[in-house]
Amino acid sequence: MPKADINKAGWEQSEFPILCETCLGNNPFIRMSKQEFGRSCGTCARPFTIFRWNPGSGARYKATVICQTCAKVKNVCQTCLLDLEYGLPTQVRDTALATQSEAPTSDINREYYAQNMESKMEDGTKSMLQVGGKANSAGKEMLKELARTNPYYKRNRPHICSFFAKGECKRGAECPYRHEKPVDSELAQQSIKDRYHGNNDPVARKILASHAMSLFLSSLPASATEVDVRTHVVNSLPHVPSSQLKSVVHVAKSRCAFVNFKDRASAERAAEAWANGLDMDGERLSVKWGRGKNGGAAKAVASSSMSSSTPPTVTTTG
Repeated sequence: MPKADINKAGWEQSEFPILCETCLGNNPFIRMSKQEFGRSCGTCARPFTIFRWNPGSGARYKATVICQTCAKVKNVCQTCLLDLEYGLPTQVRDTALATQSEAPTSDINREYYAQNMESKMEDGTKSMLQVGGKANSAGKEMLKELARTNPYYKRNRPHICSFFAKGECKRGAECPYRHEKPVDSELAQQSIKDRYHGNNDPVARKILASHAMSLFLSSLPASATEVDVRTHVVNSLPHVPSSQLKSVVHVAKSRCAFVNFKDRASAERAAEAWANGLDMDGERLSVKWGRGKNGGAAKAVASSSMSSSTPPTVTTTG
């Protein structure tokens, strides 16, 4: 092997990126450029093949930021670093499945770890998540309820024009950037490594805080009232203080109820206690994680309508 090839040992070459539907865009005909060893991976620092493309009209150019090995280890998109199956941050997924990241964060070990993972996945395994044990049913159900099933193309919009924010942009309508006032929020301050490893991710914290503290009970007895449901919930959770129960919303017409807790830990303990269902007046109630305010049947209908869309055709150029 020539000396030049030895220096490139462990560098990654690929023919097509691993992307989610949102990052790929709604344009059915995409022209994608490819550059071998164009940059170092944002997590393991190994040089890899980068891809760059425009997702569609009015969108900014996007590019891959991590190598395919790191993407396969976490089963995430190479660009947005969101889970490919659920469209959620890795911190949300790992919290629901009670899994811990084994990837090292130090500069000394991360390249060695990436090379070992690459060799382990040469047998055809698509993701190292397949190697782990079975996840609990409550965690999987939570991810199904939180999953973003439809593409969110708004995420592909151009960045805010920094000159407009300072009142100095003179391009007007011809400016390729957005003319909006920037919002000072922690959601705009995200680190690639923190998002990948699931540490201190502000987007994940927002999702867990707003969605993961409610449980949905269905198939309630026809004679059940809100007081009956509240009393039964409190009695069935001896390890959860009644003060941690925020509210119970009973929908008599649909024979269902939403049980809202004050913190995530209490909701998790309740989900674990009711993993096999909840018995009430001789009937077995179905227990699922509650959706957010924007969830519901409308999202399911939209998901089914999007499933029949034509997949995009992509052309890569070296």
